[in-house]
Amino acid sequence: VQLVESGGGSVHVGGSLKLSCTVSDFTFMPYCMGWFRQAPGKEREGLAALSVGGASLYANSVVGRFTISRDNAKLTLSLQMNSLKPEDTAMYYCAANSIARCEVNPPYFGYWGQGTQVTVS
Repeated sequence: VQLVESGGGSVHVGGSLKLSCTVSDFTFMPYCMGWFRQAPGKEREGLAALSVGGASLYANSVVGRFTISRDNAKLTLSLQMNSLKPEDTAMYYCAANSIARCEVNPPYFGYWGQGTQVTVS
């Protein structure tokens, strides 16, 4: 199973970006998909997760600014990011799992994309 992120780039403070993630294997329906990020020298941080049933979870740091969504028919996951700040600069990763549990916590995810860079300045 491959996850491929897209949509990263450079944006000014206060700007917006939308990240997308596509699952390559159409026989695999992840129970939970999530977005994470990792800045240089820091641990990977959970941002948001969304179950196949539509239940969403967000980290406090992004509540009200980021919105996660998924299209189960197309096996895609998105993250709309608004009001971006310099501290949002990081490599952003999409992740998926097949276990019936959804947490915004990296150990719960077994499939990861390669990441897409977001730079806010």
